Amino acid sequence: MKKRNRARIFALGTAGVLAAGMLSGCTFGFASDPDDPNEKEKEIPIDTSVDTFSYDSSLAGTEITLLNSKAEIQAALTETAEVFEEKSGIHVEVMPVTEGDSPYTKVVSLYNSGTPPTMAILDTTDIVALAEEKALDLSDQPWIEEAGEYITKVNGKVYSLPLCVEGRGLIYNKAAIEETLGEEFDPESIHTLEEFQAFLDRLVDAGMEKPVSMAKEDWSLGAHHLQYVYETYDGTAEGTQEMIGLLKDGSLELETYDRMSQFLDMFDVLKQYNVAAADPLGADYDEMAIDLVDGKTAIWFNGNWAWPNLEEAGAEETDEYGFLPYFMNNDPDDYVNSEIQASPSKQVMIDGQMAGEKEQEAAKEFFNWIVYSEIGQQMLVKTCSLVPPFQNNPNEPIDPLGRDIYENIHGQTAYNSPAIVPNDHWSILGASMQKYLAGRCGREELIQDMKDYWAEQE
Repeated sequence: MKKRNRARIFALGTAGVLAAGMLSGCTFGFASDPDDPNEKEKEIPIDTSVDTFSYDSSLAGTEITLLNSKAEIQAALTETAEVFEEKSGIHVEVMPVTEGDSPYTKVVSLYNSGTPPTMAILDTTDIVALAEEKALDLSDQPWIEEAGEYITKVNGKVYSLPLCVEGRGLIYNKAAIEETLGEEFDPESIHTLEEFQAFLDRLVDAGMEKPVSMAKEDWSLGAHHLQYVYETYDGTAEGTQEMIGLLKDGSLELETYDRMSQFLDMFDVLKQYNVAAADPLGADYDEMAIDLVDGKTAIWFNGNWAWPNLEEAGAEETDEYGFLPYFMNNDPDDYVNSEIQASPSKQVMIDGQMAGEKEQEAAKEFFNWIVYSEIGQQMLVKTCSLVPPFQNNPNEPIDPLGRDIYENIHGQTAYNSPAIVPNDHWSILGASMQKYLAGRCGREELIQDMKDYWAEQE
């Protein structure tokens, strides 16, 4: 295992620069979280008294479309588009990807039918797959500098705007922990897997029988859990793709790869203390949010996108929720035990194949408005509840999970190493992880499934 360079630049991670060879023969996708598209957004006041953005009046009356694959912000995006139209005269129709549909499949079907959206919010891996054939080259856009190394490049060119940064780890309920242990909880007091397990044992001894919640969904197991094996190669996007390349050509043996065994050591600890251990594949996602909020559990492995679920379960924005790292070994100096994985998970591309020049310019206007206008900046964070990837955005997330990711980024305790994997990775290997979670296979079989999967990739 490589030791990564721990140097950080302010508020930024590592660029997702991808080699052409990694794109051949595959389509890519990342597990989109199955959020409720009917989730109602809480109204948060937006200050519209200051707006120094310079609007292009020649674009007024232009109509464009935006395909939205982030279902939980559908209402918020629609509201944002309405405000943008009031200011610019450009109408943006926000089109949801319906529940159960793959965003990648949806956008491809729209291209095949000759009606592609002007803009599409997709997972980074989907953008990479489509970029050179379908997307408009945005390499000359000014907001690239504001996004810094959260920009994704394909063969040296930029085809998408990073919409948000999302992070994941072990969500903790500070109040539940303190009530159970009868003492103040300092999340920075845990530095290793051994210390984390000792912490769980203390919760059990104090009466919290099973302090951990684990989702059974294949997207959680096959992407959010399993991809730590790839993402912790050296903590960089380039290193992650290098590691995946070694898996493809068979030159990296998972049986002896230390991050593989470390990942399983951590996963086994979570399995042991899982509140649904008796029937792990019968766990209910919404119930896990309720258990965490009610204090039945203290830990839920998830990402900051889970805040709407916690809020629906009764959590308040003033409550103290945050993230612990995904502890993988007993080395307190290993970055995986002190930092949170946070990456630009959603990107927006502009159609470069069928959209007219005026529609493309209107889409660029929308991008620039989100990045540079005082109103757009607020709506990205306050209305859409997203963690902004742009260093010029002065607004901080309001919910505690988004705020914790934001603070980790700005505190240089986050690493950005997204895995670019084929779009069937989470479903195929997620099924293997479900077997492992349920005790229906051991480490050897799981590792063999992974080796077989990567051997089939070009």
